[in-house]
Parts: sequence; structure tokens; C-alpha cells
Amino acid sequence: MKLLITGVSHKTAPVEVRERLAFREESLPAALADLKAREGVAEAVILSTCNRVEITVTTDDSADPQAIVDSFLADQKAIETETVGPCLYRHEGSEAIHHLFRVASSLDSMVVGEPQILGQLKAAYASAKTCGTLCGWLEALMTRAFSVAKRVRSETGIGQMAVSVSYAAVELARKIFGSLENRTIMIVGAGKMSELAARHLRRSGASHVFVTNRTHERAVEMAQLFQGTPVEYTRFVSMLPEVDIVITSSGAPHYILHKDEMQRVIAARRNKPMFLIDIAVPRNIEPTVNDVDNVYLYDIDDLQEVVNSNLRERMKEAEHAEALVKEEVDRMLARLKVAEVTPTIVGLQEQLEQIRAAELDKLRRRHGPLPPELEQAIEAMTHGMMNKVAHGPISELRQHAGQPEGAHVVAAIRKAFHLPDK
Repeated sequence: MKLLITGVSHKTAPVEVRERLAFREESLPAALADLKAREGVAEAVILSTCNRVEITVTTDDSADPQAIVDSFLADQKAIETETVGPCLYRHEGSEAIHHLFRVASSLDSMVVGEPQILGQLKAAYASAKTCGTLCGWLEALMTRAFSVAKRVRSETGIGQMAVSVSYAAVELARKIFGSLENRTIMIVGAGKMSELAARHLRRSGASHVFVTNRTHERAVEMAQLFQGTPVEYTRFVSMLPEVDIVITSSGAPHYILHKDEMQRVIAARRNKPMFLIDIAVPRNIEPTVNDVDNVYLYDIDDLQEVVNSNLRERMKEAEHAEALVKEEVDRMLARLKVAEVTPTIVGLQEQLEQIRAAELDKLRRRHGPLPPELEQAIEAMTHGMMNKVAHGPISELRQHAGQPEGAHVVAAIRKAFHLPDK
């Protein structure tokens, strides 16, 4: 059995190449059926995301998996592999297992530790299962990859720290408030980043969103996204005592929120804390607002520093994750090596049992039926003898499984015991 992963990713190919090789979800069943139907292919999986396209196949030992995949790509995408050759990577055998485990664990992602790739890999697995192209050894390998990813996430902190500005805002808000349940948000301006931050805060438990914008129609439009409330731009400061979190991304060329205003707001809130996120450039909130007690102001640079710090921490955790993946790869390879000699072990045990049974039949034909006690004693004795005979060869097979001399050991034992060829 041969294993090959052929693909491109954000690391090896620009988006225009990835687009040419991508498979739309509705086209996957036909593509998988085409790949599986090719001579020599045992199993097949296609993973296609915005950052990665990978074709994984297992084939018979006599097949050429690289030629099969190249032909498949030429037929499916009308593209010769020579054209995209510099962008393609190919991993075979143990390297393919290592690559699959790293991809599942998000160690090969654009943002190390992001969880989306595992869901995308599971979706690819489900498609292949539904299409009948995953039903054996590769299926077990994919399932193992999911377990490895789960172990990496549970035993390292690779996915625990925010690495986008919008997620960083949520992380900081949790530090200030503890829980975000029933917190209210005011969005000032209609920037995409403020919308993302508000979405994350809403998912984290924030109960209501107010939206204001110089163009009121835009405020109404964004408010509808959150089932929130539009607020007239001239009234938003007077609404702030009701708000816990303020996100500003207005295009105003000057400060729209000053220290003296925030002093009045926090007094009206009876000093309950407020979290201000100023994503605008130039800034919307006067920096001295941060001097007001119980007001926590962060601008885009502050958030980016949180992101950078978290990325550095993720990379430290990634080193631990890489060690776990290597350990799991070694464990998988050890299992596969034992599996390689299993047919010989089974054949040896069956051969010895046939010899034992034949000799007992001779004994019974010569001496007739044996007393039950003697029959049991002879059965036990001969089983024990055959187990002792088998112990040495089986130990040697397991010890040399996967070693350079392993094939010679297997061949010698098969010859010594007259075992038929596999």
C-alpha cells in the first residue's frame, strides 16, 4: 500500500494558482468518483479550502500514485502539472502521515492554532465517506489525525490566545468585565473591523448593540445585522451611560469623544467600568480619556500589540505541539510496522496449528478414542509446545518490523516454515 499527498497551500502558491486547482463543494462527488475509478487507487480524499488544496490517495504497491494524481489534475482542471509544478508539494509514506497530522493540528495554517482547518478536514472526510472513496486504511489514518489534533489542543495552549484585532478586543473585554453576559455595546462608525469586533462580543454574551453613524441610513443597516438599535449621531454621547463597551471606527478627522465628556459619563454610571476600543485612524477618542478612573481605553496599536504578544506565545506552544505530533507519527509508524508482519505471524500460527491438529489425528487413528482426561492433557501439552515453537520467530518478526533487515527476517521465517507467499 502506498500513500501520497499532493497539494498547494498559501505557503507554496499564490491565490491565482490555488483558485485554478480548487474544487467547489458541488463538484467534489464527481471528482472523488473519477479519482477512485482510476486503476490502482484504493482510497481518496480531496481537501479544498481558500488556503489549501490537497489530494490524498492510497494505491496498490504496483501503482504509480504520482502519475495517477497528475493525470487526474490534467483531466479535472485542464492543467498540466508542469505548469504548477514549482507550487506543488508531494509527501509520501511517513512524510505524508507527518504532514496530515500537522495540517489537522493547525501547525501548517496561515494562523497557527486556528480551529477552522480541523472542521474543513472533517468535512473532506465526510464527503469521501459519503462518496465511498474512504473505507479502509486511509479512513483509520484520518480518524487518527483528528485524535492527534484534539490532543494538541488539549495539551498545549496553541489555540487559546486571540490573534486577530477583533478577537483581541473580546479577550480584553473579558479581562475587564469577567463575563460579557448582558453587556451592551455601542458602535460608532461603520467600519468592517468594528463590525467584526461587535460580532465576536455578541457571540460571547453581549446582550444588545447600539449603532450610530454620521449617515443614519448606514447606522440602520448595520443595526439590522445585530438586531440592534440605531442611534442618531448627535445623541450617541448622551446614550453612553447605558453602554458598557464602545467601539469607534468613525472617519472623523478629529476626536469625537473627549475626557470631560467621559468624566460625566462615568459619573452617571456611578463608576461602573467602561471599555473603549478605538479602532479608527486617526483616533476617535482623546487619549487622556484613559486617565479617567474605571475607563479602559485601547487603540489599534494597543490591540495589535496584544495580537503580536499572543502570536509569540502561540509559536512557543507550537514547539510543544510539534513534539506531540512527532510522537504520534512515531506511534503510528510503529503500529503500521507491526501490521506489516501480522500476515506472517498469522500464517505461522495457522501453519503450526495445522501440524498440531494433523499429528493428533494420526494419534487418534492409531489408538482410537482417547479418555477425556488424556485428550485434554494432550491438547494442552501440544498447544503449549506450539506456542513455545512460535514464540521465537514471532518475537523476531516484531523486533525487526520496519527495520532495514526486516524484509530479510520475514522472508527467512516464511521459507523456514514453508509459508505460502502473501
